Amino acid sequence: MYTAFFGLKENPFNLTPDPKYLYLSLFHKEALDHLLYGINERKGFIVITGGIGTGKTTLCRVLLNSLETGTRSALIFNSYISDIELLKSINHEFGIEMSPDAESKKDYVDALNSFLLETFEHGENAVIIIDEAQNLSLKVLEQIRMLSNLETEREKLLQIVLLGQPELKEFLSAPSIRQLNERVMVRYDLKPLSYKDIRGYIEHRLIVAEARGNLRFANGAYKKIFSYSKGNPRRTNTICDRALLIAYTKEKYNISKGIAAKAVKDIQGAIKPENTPNGWAWKDLVSYTAMLVLLVIISGLAGWSLNKDIPVRVPVKEQTPSPEKMEIKKIQAVPFLDEQTSLTALFTLYHKSTKGKDIPSDRSRLTLVQFDMKKEYHVTLKRPFRVIKNDPEDNSSNFKYFVVEKITQEGAVIINSAGDSQPVARDFLLKYWGEKASWIYPHPDKEPVLRYGMVGKDVTMVQETLEKIGYIVEPTGIYDELTSREAMRFQEDFGLKADGISGPTTMALLYQMSG
Repeated sequence: MYTAFFGLKENPFNLTPDPKYLYLSLFHKEALDHLLYGINERKGFIVITGGIGTGKTTLCRVLLNSLETGTRSALIFNSYISDIELLKSINHEFGIEMSPDAESKKDYVDALNSFLLETFEHGENAVIIIDEAQNLSLKVLEQIRMLSNLETEREKLLQIVLLGQPELKEFLSAPSIRQLNERVMVRYDLKPLSYKDIRGYIEHRLIVAEARGNLRFANGAYKKIFSYSKGNPRRTNTICDRALLIAYTKEKYNISKGIAAKAVKDIQGAIKPENTPNGWAWKDLVSYTAMLVLLVIISGLAGWSLNKDIPVRVPVKEQTPSPEKMEIKKIQAVPFLDEQTSLTALFTLYHKSTKGKDIPSDRSRLTLVQFDMKKEYHVTLKRPFRVIKNDPEDNSSNFKYFVVEKITQEGAVIINSAGDSQPVARDFLLKYWGEKASWIYPHPDKEPVLRYGMVGKDVTMVQETLEKIGYIVEPTGIYDELTSREAMRFQEDFGLKADGISGPTTMALLYQMSG
C-alpha cells in the first residue's frame, strides 16, 4: 500500500525470511561463523538456539547460500513429524531415489548411508538442517542420534544442524537423549539486537528496499521501537511496518517518535491476554477431604511408597469463604502451597485428569510417590505433580511446594493459593525447583514385576511408554533382551537401580511420563 508513496521497490519489513534482508549484527555473524565452522570441519552435531523472532530461519536461508561448493543439504522445516517421516523427508531433500517397495526405517537408512558414502568418496559433504527443532519428539531425536553414527573411521559423513527456541537446550538435557546432547560439538545462543544494531537493522532494510533519502526515522523513533521490541527483529519489523502505514496516511516522510509510539500502541491493542484454564475451587476442598484422607492413609500403608520422609497432615474442614473473602484470596494469591493445600490440589488435579477416562479396574490403589528429579528433567513429566520449593532464604522448618498442572512450551501452569491455574515462566521452575517431585500413582494391589521372558499387556504398556519417550523398543508384548536393555538404560538415566526389571518404582516413573 505505502511502497509507491515512499518510493520503495518492496515492503522492507515483511516477516518472511528473505536472506538479502539479513542484518549481520555481531551475534548473527558469530552464529553464522559457528554454523560454517561446524559444517566445513565435519563436527557432526551443531545446535543454534534463540528466542522467537530473533532471525534463526533467515540465518538458515543465508547459511544455505554460504555453503562451500560440493556441500549437499537437506532442509527440514516441519518438525512435527515421526521418525519414518523424517527419514523420508531427508532422502527426498537429498534427491535419493527409493524403490517402490521401500517401507521400513532400515530401507531408508541404508539408502541414506549409500548416498553419504558416495558423497564422501567424491570429496563432498552433506548437512541436514532442522528448523524449529524444539518441537521434535524424543523418539525422532533418538533417530537423529542414530543417524550421527553414519561415519567413516576418520570423518563424520553427515553434519546435523538443529535450530530452535531456548527450550531446545533444556529439551536436549533430557536423560533419554543424553547421548545426543554429549555429541553436540558446536553450540551458539543467538541474542537480540542492541540499540545500536536496531538503527543499523532498520537502515539496512530500507537500503535493500531502495528507499529514497527523504524517508527517515527520527532518533526518538529508534528509541521507542527499541523500548518495545527489546531488540527482537520480528517485533521491530511489525512496529516499523505499522509506523510506515501511519506515516503514509498522514502523508509524512519522517517517522517521528510520536508515529512510532502510535504504532506501538496499535500493536499492543491488538494483543489480547490468553485465557487461563479454570482452576479448582475452594469449595472442592470440603468435598474431597474424605478422599484426601483415604489417599494419605493409602500412601502411608503402601510398603514400597517412596514418600516416607515427608510429614503429612490431615486437612481440617473449612467453611466455604464468602465471595468477598474469595476476591481477597485471589488478589493475595501466591504460587507456593503448604503440605495440606498442595496435597488437596494434587488430588483434585488427578481426579480431573481421570474423569471420564477408562481407568483399569485393577488399578484401585492410589499411592503418593516421590522421586529425586533434576530440574532439567521437568520436560519429561506429563501428569500433574508437585515439587518441594527450593528457597535458601526461607529459614522456616515447614515445607513449601508448588503444584504443576501441566508443562508448557513457555514454562508451566501451576495451581496458586487461590486455587486458580496460573501460568509461570520456565525461569520460575528453574529457580524454585527443589529436585523432589511427587505425584499420585494408581496401581493394582499386587504390582507386577516385569522381567526378561515375561509376556502380556503390562509388558506392552512398558514397551509403548519407553518407545514414546525416546527409547528404542518394539511393542511386541514380549519382555525380550532389547526391552530389558532399554529399561536398564532408562533406569540409569533417571538414577534408579539399573537391573532392567520393571518393578513398582520403575512403573511409577513410566506412568508419569506416559501421560
